[in-house]
Amino acid sequence: MIEDRKYKRQRADLITDLRRKGISDERVLKALGAVARHAFIDDAFLPRAYKDEALPIGLDQTISQPFTVAYQTMLLDPQPDERILEIGTGSGYQAAVLCEMGVRVFTIERLQTLFQRSSALLPRLGYRAVCRLGDGTQGWEAVAPFDGIIVTAGTAEIPDQLLAQLRTPDNGLPGGRLIIPVGDRDSQKMWRITRKGQDEFDSEETEGFRFVPLIPDS
Repeated sequence: MIEDRKYKRQRADLITDLRRKGISDERVLKALGAVARHAFIDDAFLPRAYKDEALPIGLDQTISQPFTVAYQTMLLDPQPDERILEIGTGSGYQAAVLCEMGVRVFTIERLQTLFQRSSALLPRLGYRAVCRLGDGTQGWEAVAPFDGIIVTAGTAEIPDQLLAQLRTPDNGLPGGRLIIPVGDRDSQKMWRITRKGQDEFDSEETEGFRFVPLIPDS
């Protein structure tokens, strides 16, 4: 493992950059500032570990740009002890950020190589996330409902299964939130969908991004 202190200044510079670009939630910034992003990438890309850019992790997948991770997390607004489902574990970086925020993380990855890598790496770094190999478009019904679901791949349509697994409002608590990029393969808009009742949802369309596609198992 690369010594973490070597990257302390680079990580601080990244947080300054994210704040300048509009990330205003200090809890999110603190979480990103605590995660060793260099631990989630290949050695060849270590000099770029704390640049605000996506980097390849193999299998035509990427570790997301830190701004994207911060933006999605800020929209999700996770609170301590909430149950959060992540669709698309990838490198494990987003899951680590969520763990830093004190939530209970459940995360699904469809590619076995990435699943094996991230499910081994996260506990080695001290992060307790429940990892599963499977089809993220189906969610994780056995452990639903969730206070929040965050999707790290783009989709043309919002899977009904994910909406159904959001927690309904109860005892004064608001319903669950879904953060998902929706669009074609070239670009997507980030959507925040909040459950208001059994069959009632509020939706908000925000910034444009570009993600790898969300692919169901055939």
